Amino acid sequence: MEDTIAAVATAPGESGIGIIRMSGEKSLNIINDIFKSKSKNKLSAIDDRKLVYGHIYEKNNIIDEVLVAYMKGPRTYTKEDVVEINCHGGMISIRRILELLLRNGARLAEKGEFTKRAFLNGRIDLSQAEAVIDLISSKTDKGFDIALNQLEGNLSEHIKRIREQLLQIIAHITVNIEYPDEDIEEITYENILLQINDITKKVEYLINSSETGKIIKEGLQTVIIGKPNVGKSSLLNALLKESRAIVTEIPGTTRDIIEEMLNVNGIPLKIIDTAGIRETSDQVEKIGVEKTKESFNKGDVIIFILNAAEELTNEDFMIMDLLKNKKAIVLFNKTDLPVQCDIEEVKKRLKDKKIIYTSIKEGKGLKELEETISDMVYTGQIKQDNPLLITNIRHKNLLEKSRNNLNDAICMLKRNEALDFIEIDLRNAWESLGDIIGESITEDIIDEVFSRFCLGK
Repeated sequence: MEDTIAAVATAPGESGIGIIRMSGEKSLNIINDIFKSKSKNKLSAIDDRKLVYGHIYEKNNIIDEVLVAYMKGPRTYTKEDVVEINCHGGMISIRRILELLLRNGARLAEKGEFTKRAFLNGRIDLSQAEAVIDLISSKTDKGFDIALNQLEGNLSEHIKRIREQLLQIIAHITVNIEYPDEDIEEITYENILLQINDITKKVEYLINSSETGKIIKEGLQTVIIGKPNVGKSSLLNALLKESRAIVTEIPGTTRDIIEEMLNVNGIPLKIIDTAGIRETSDQVEKIGVEKTKESFNKGDVIIFILNAAEELTNEDFMIMDLLKNKKAIVLFNKTDLPVQCDIEEVKKRLKDKKIIYTSIKEGKGLKELEETISDMVYTGQIKQDNPLLITNIRHKNLLEKSRNNLNDAICMLKRNEALDFIEIDLRNAWESLGDIIGESITEDIIDEVFSRFCLGK
């Protein structure tokens, strides 16, 4: 990490301000070669963490009017000397200044290299580094809060406490193996088993939270399905609180898939309005029906809408057959009209599905629908106000690996196997947990983690 790196830290495009970031031991010298303050003085340690007004020059030509901040390490994001240049947000200005930095001794930073240096220099651990990208890409307030909680180190502390429990057991086993004749507290299989069961429960809890965490991070793919003219597009518009989809009395108005993102109680929903499923000779509508079936197969949750004011049709029965092995919510819509639908028949066929009575036209049942979706995401021991959720697939895989080692240890304890073998499984579990926070990680994995970052972060 002897190189000094530079990159644009703001998003591409036109804006009021653009920021170019530089980190490394040459940062101060490089900026002094191209920057002159209004007072014509060079930057120095005295200017640490002050915004200094001036101009960027190439030889005697002004490139842009800027504000420059010099931050002396180690009290910086990377723990190195850092310079940030605030210039006008046009692409020409940003490009010229970046090229000037590169010509004067910096090199272009790789993706995520600033955060990678923060990790390698010990400012943050690996799980905190991964939280940075989650923070940037958060789709809801809930997702942002979980990422911020992880960035603050709460997941790291939780993992460290579990590892410390494991380490104490491992140490106790090692002492009993290495020094059997010494006057030390004798370890019992029953006592180890109690402690390992307790640790396994904590690991299991984190694994169970990962399904909820994945949804909050990536969104819940929610497909609205039903025969034509039951209110699918009206539901989409009602949830979005805007007229996104065309609504008419004519069946088959929706010919294509309409996708929108919305926030329901902190859960990002990728909601998909589909073409009504029915037999049709219209070639365009046929294509829409096929796309509906594709979306149905990929959906995390299906919202099946029935017209309560009409009798059940073959299309309704066909959809009910498809729903048997899917997570689904059934809406009886148009309940403001006289009920003609055989509700008991639907309940018999879909007895394990949540049923809601709605009148989308009057706004009835929408709140219950939103609460039902929340309940499907936050199930069992995973509560909505819990800030400690696993949102990272790498973390989940390592937790599962650790759990498998713990379960192997439990099986051997119950069979009174040799302590040497039990210690190996416990140590493997301890190391897998360490991989989450980067305490026992390979360079290849580090490179893979930071390759997902954007330039300038």
